[in-house]
Amino acid sequence: MEWAEIFSEGRTIAFILLFIRFGALFMAVPIFSHMNIPISIKAAMAFFFTVFFFGAVPPLHIPTDTLSLTVAILGEMLFGLAVGIVLQLAYHVITFAGGQISFMMGFSLASAIDPQSGVSMPIISQFLSLLALMILLIFDLHHWILLYASQSISTVPLGGFLMTPSLFKYIMHAMTNMFVVGFMIAFPITALSMLADLIFGMLMKTMPQFNLLVIGMPIKIAVSFVVLMATLGATLMIVTSQTQNAYNFLEKLF
Repeated sequence: MEWAEIFSEGRTIAFILLFIRFGALFMAVPIFSHMNIPISIKAAMAFFFTVFFFGAVPPLHIPTDTLSLTVAILGEMLFGLAVGIVLQLAYHVITFAGGQISFMMGFSLASAIDPQSGVSMPIISQFLSLLALMILLIFDLHHWILLYASQSISTVPLGGFLMTPSLFKYIMHAMTNMFVVGFMIAFPITALSMLADLIFGMLMKTMPQFNLLVIGMPIKIAVSFVVLMATLGATLMIVTSQTQNAYNFLEKLF
């Protein structure tokens, strides 16, 4: 390829759009969107992968007027945001479940800043979120994302992304699924906590001297931790399965 062709108007626009696509992906998808990764590192990674995959970009045929370029840029940003939402909804199943578990254990006020999202969340949610993040790294989610980004170059033309009804339908389904699966994950601890509350209530009726705060709460927390450790493996496998299903949907959609 000659230098004049490389620096032509069409190739320059294609390079910019591809850079925006990778930048939007790295700002929205799990793992790469981690708050502890500086913006400069994310931009450097986006530039590196843009240069690496630029040779696979097919010829670009879009008008070069301001309106068309603006729509193309917004489309690339929307593409990265859509992919990020689909994967984040699957990943945050564990965060929602952790919030329910923290509430039942009485840890809802014990919160800390989550390094993944940069927001305050219950400590159980943060613990489960970090474990799920490590499991997704073990299962090569970061490689899946890069592989999908390379495949999207040929399946989704630069500047040609459109929100489809099937994508809207899946996002609505994924939001509902996040609550349903989150409640399923938290159900064992929720059920045992409610059973413990029933037993403690009966004990307080029969033995008024029974101090619920001094005796009951430590027992409730200890039982919840035992159940949490017993179900931890299954919980992480559910999160991995949900994320893989979301990735498979993206491959079928685009």
